[in-house]
Amino acid sequence: MMIAKTPLTAGSLTSGFTSKTTAIVVVVLFSLTLLASAANLWLSPDSPLYVSTYTITLLGKYLCYALLALAVDVVWGYCGVLSLGHAAFFALGGYGMGMYLMRQIGDRGVYGNPELPDFMVFLSWDSLPWYWLGMDQFWFAMVIALAVPGLLAFVFGWLAFRSRVTGVYLSIMTQALTYALMLAFFRNEMGFGGNNGLTDFKDILGFSLQSDTVRVALFAITALMLMLAYVLSHFIMSSRFGRVIVSIRDGEARARFMGYRTERFKVWLFVYSALLAAVAGALYVPQVGIINPGEFSPINSIEVVVWVALGGRGTLYGAIIGAVLVNYAKTRFTAIMPDGWLFALGALFVLVTVFLPKGIAGFIEQRVESLKKGASGSDRVQGSEGASA
Repeated sequence: MMIAKTPLTAGSLTSGFTSKTTAIVVVVLFSLTLLASAANLWLSPDSPLYVSTYTITLLGKYLCYALLALAVDVVWGYCGVLSLGHAAFFALGGYGMGMYLMRQIGDRGVYGNPELPDFMVFLSWDSLPWYWLGMDQFWFAMVIALAVPGLLAFVFGWLAFRSRVTGVYLSIMTQALTYALMLAFFRNEMGFGGNNGLTDFKDILGFSLQSDTVRVALFAITALMLMLAYVLSHFIMSSRFGRVIVSIRDGEARARFMGYRTERFKVWLFVYSALLAAVAGALYVPQVGIINPGEFSPINSIEVVVWVALGGRGTLYGAIIGAVLVNYAKTRFTAIMPDGWLFALGALFVLVTVFLPKGIAGFIEQRVESLKKGASGSDRVQGSEGASA
């Protein structure tokens, strides 16, 4: 029997769920996207304010990672489900887009085959596999890019949550899932390009991927999708469904005792999170220009967890901050010391855990709260002085 009231625990809803915070995030993202796009399209390369196409592509990649981090924060920060396998959903979405882009090459490939991608010609394939049929249509490819990760998340989540697998055991299972997919996609007979993956893309919807305008458009679309995902996630977590999700995180046994089918809530949230990750992967591929089995690597999923932890889990905007900052640092650090990045990332995670247990977002919220208390305290002092006078 379902109880009418939603069980809530003290302090379960964070201050990140304010309409003001959402508005600030949307305005900042929109403003930065508009300014960067205008600086690329309308300013001369000689201008000190000019933003290069390379930088636009790099920013687009960061925003794709931010969307992936948002997906992880939804299930980890608000439901307490630590997934170490979201790279699988990200990569599957990317492969869906990559298959479409490969079909657009046509006879412009190295071997000039209008139907078969170059790697299939090289491997002496006679015809397209059945799962490649229809992938030359953008709408169909996008449906597949979302449907496959969504269905995988539903099946995996239903089996895991129905069996009440939680904690570290669930994390290990998600990591095993993405590792198994990585091994499968490395095989040439799978028909996805083997270890080389899919690359050498030419067009998207008839527009050249080498065009500056297309690059800016992809960057702007990525920013738009990130804004929409943020607003939608905010709406979901502010709703009754979101309050139940938070109560499950804080006390699943209690929520189940009150009549909630907790596994159903967790499954649908897991599917929603997987769809966000798939969208991020689909947007990532045309901007980066390649998708290969390395994107399934479990280390990628672990990195996403570090992004969310650094930014502050359970805040949504913290995941975006963490993803952008860590990947910017990675770009800079790998240029100086490529082999030392993983050590730096590990040290960063330890430092954040020790000194910023609630991440950057938690630190910001603490500072804002202390400033508010200080302001209210000074107002009370001034009021008491006026009264005594």
